[in-house]
Amino acid sequence: MADDEVKDQYDATQYHEVVKGDTLWKIAEKYYGDGNLYKDIFEANKDILKDPNMIKIGQKLRIP
Repeated sequence: MADDEVKDQYDATQYHEVVKGDTLWKIAEKYYGDGNLYKDIFEANKDILKDPNMIKIGQKLRIP
């Protein structure tokens, strides 16, 4: 088995699909218990997010 295959099998990354009413703060509270950690989610999703206040319904965000 190639190293990439092993890595994929044990990838513990979680994802969250944005729904109406979500904010990065609320998502951080849900997964980390602390809304202040919203910046970690923003940093992990800079490829699809340009502004932490502008998330869209249906986006799949990586939760590091």
